[in-house]
Amino acid sequence: YRTALFDNSRWAEFVPRPDDVFVCSPPKCGTTWTQTIIANLFWPDGNLPGPVMQISPWIEALFLPADAVHAMLRAQDFRRVMKSHTPADGIPWFPDAKYVFVARDGRDAFMSLANHMDRMKFTEMLNQQARSDGIAPMPVPDGDLHGYFARWLQTDGVFFETVASYWAMRSDPRLLLVHFNDLKRDLEGEMRRIARHLKIEIPDRSWPALVERCTFESMRENEAMVGDLSFAFEGGTKGFLFKGTNGRWRELLTADELAAYQRRGDAAARVRLEAGGGI
Repeated sequence: YRTALFDNSRWAEFVPRPDDVFVCSPPKCGTTWTQTIIANLFWPDGNLPGPVMQISPWIEALFLPADAVHAMLRAQDFRRVMKSHTPADGIPWFPDAKYVFVARDGRDAFMSLANHMDRMKFTEMLNQQARSDGIAPMPVPDGDLHGYFARWLQTDGVFFETVASYWAMRSDPRLLLVHFNDLKRDLEGEMRRIARHLKIEIPDRSWPALVERCTFESMRENEAMVGDLSFAFEGGTKGFLFKGTNGRWRELLTADELAAYQRRGDAAARVRLEAGGGI
């Protein structure tokens, strides 16, 4: 899987450890939120060894030097958590690792992505490189949300393929499925589910402060914990973690657009079903 933004061939140099954790999702579905939750479960007193975006890297990202990312991971002397935006059959699966897949309604993910791409600083640089490599450039918002939605449906197979691929693996004991809406509805309950999956025991007295640090609002205000993203996004961390709200698409997308979205999702699911599912 290769896009203008990421390349899963960068996993080739990865050296696994038995207790590794992988946070997997399409873009704008709660990846950073879940990475932050897991980092805080690793260090429930809040004494993280560095900002989440540094200690929990995105190996596939083309804007980061692959050699530096792998060297940093090899040097880490603590339990590691990495993220991926690649479908399940495009990442390595290790027998003793744990995987957490984060899903979100694609229409909400699209609305968040529109803001995300509007604020990203190096989109054109990545698109120029993609064109020279024969890769389709990332669709970029141009003020026409409906046109951007149509381009997203046509050219961004990552969302639909990723959801379908992990859903096909839902019975794998290494994998835990999490949903953005459930994180918003019952953050503590979902954090406890994640802790059980990762076999982490948290003292009862630690939970209130732990959960408070991991609310979307607290995370958005805590740049020191998440990381300074001003190098990549207008508005820095607050621009990256913009609203975390759902349902904005209801007043914007037409009935025809919603029907097209449904057809696109059905097609991705059908392809996985016909292929037998799994990896």
